[in-house]
Amino acid sequence: MHDWITDNLSAAGGTYQTCIAGIPFLARKQGLVTVTCDPRNVEHILKARFDNYPKGPTWQSVFHDLLGEGIFNSDGDTWLFQRKTAALEFTTRTLRQAMGRWVNRAIKHRFCPILESARLRAEPVDLQDLLLRLTFDNICGLAFGKDPLTLSPDLPENGFAVSFDQATEATLQRFIVPEPFWQLRKWLRLGLESDMSRSLQHMDSYLSDIISTRKLEDGNPHDDLLSRFMKKKESYSEKFLQHVALNFILAGRDTSSNALSWFFWLVTQNPRVEEKILLEICTVLVEARGELSSSWFDEPLGFEEVDRLMYLKAALSETLRLYPSVPEDSKHVVSDDVLPTGVHVPAGSAVTYSIYSMGRMKFIWGDDCSEFKPERWLSPDGTKVEGHDAYKFVAFNAGPRICLGKDLAYLQMKSIAAAVLLRHRLTVVPGHRVEQKMSLTLFMKYGLMVEVGTRDLRPILEKVKAVAVEGSPTINGGVALAKDNGHEGSTTDHQLAAPVA
Repeated sequence: MHDWITDNLSAAGGTYQTCIAGIPFLARKQGLVTVTCDPRNVEHILKARFDNYPKGPTWQSVFHDLLGEGIFNSDGDTWLFQRKTAALEFTTRTLRQAMGRWVNRAIKHRFCPILESARLRAEPVDLQDLLLRLTFDNICGLAFGKDPLTLSPDLPENGFAVSFDQATEATLQRFIVPEPFWQLRKWLRLGLESDMSRSLQHMDSYLSDIISTRKLEDGNPHDDLLSRFMKKKESYSEKFLQHVALNFILAGRDTSSNALSWFFWLVTQNPRVEEKILLEICTVLVEARGELSSSWFDEPLGFEEVDRLMYLKAALSETLRLYPSVPEDSKHVVSDDVLPTGVHVPAGSAVTYSIYSMGRMKFIWGDDCSEFKPERWLSPDGTKVEGHDAYKFVAFNAGPRICLGKDLAYLQMKSIAAAVLLRHRLTVVPGHRVEQKMSLTLFMKYGLMVEVGTRDLRPILEKVKAVAVEGSPTINGGVALAKDNGHEGSTTDHQLAAPVA
């Protein structure tokens, strides 16, 4: 579907309108959808006329049972209050340290041992499933301080995770089916609506137990988000606290795992990029820990080491440009408006901006827009990541609702990617089909089946030594990069990663 929308937008010059309800007098508003990928329109929607383009009643109705009035399903004062509260927490270093602990613990004790076991047995693994379990455990730990242990050697089924999946799948169906129909199904408890009702009950019970336990442990310090909200002077209801946790799980689970799945797939298709990433990782480790030794593998990369991986960050950004975790987003039009490209949008209609299509438009990214080229994110000398216009790359949203967890997402993705590539050479199982799944986030329909091989670092280390001897142009003081694809941006790496309050 996303490629079909991309073709339509390309043929229409970046914006078109379509009617999804052919009912007289209704079609002009509730049935009209304006679809765009033009950065000028996106900036207008997400920033210039922010108040005129809220989530709207349709979105809120669809998500209400799952997310309530949480930060991702609210507008106006309700959203602003939660945004300010969350922003104060996301700017603290302690939250970054907490994420680092959860990620490194899972990498060292579960993720890497599972991959090594698969290598020894010469059995393929579904990398998408492993990454989904890893990010789920991490975000649960960060959100409410409880590790559900879904990433364990026997890959157990977790009731909360299963319920969460069923609830999000039912929510997607609500987007597809007209509201009167899914409301009737909900009332009659039919199909996925019946599953959703049971799933929500299970999730409520699970989270209620956590909140009750946390209240009894009031004297014990915790650094998870739930505890931080509970420590505020305001008295929050248990339901509100549940929705806080669920909103952050929705934001931090599927998005990072999806991005990493597409990243690993792209890397397997682009050996040149894989080699540059390895050169960078090895250069950083040589400088920080000395030449190849057990210390490289005893512990995952630390904060300072991860922060120096500029080319890896560029490769992850390039992945999100081509395969954004949230491929489309929609807004409700409050008042009649005219977009910067001249398109009239009436009150009551909807506007959809295609993040997936934006990464594939020649008028935005040039003739090479379909190529996987991390160099487009680097400064000309290859020493830092330089962002593009904030409304050309909206994988983390933009404007007042820009993702608060962008820093944490990059920290997690870089840590996991570095740990895997340093230890293993991945190859996609011959004949495995990599296709997009129709879902709220950009899953792979059949997972990502890979064979796990041994990583031989000797050729990489020889190149690192050669670079050090020759004194070639480097990235972060180590890895020589080709200059042929560098593009100058407008935002420094520090600005790109800065927390937004």
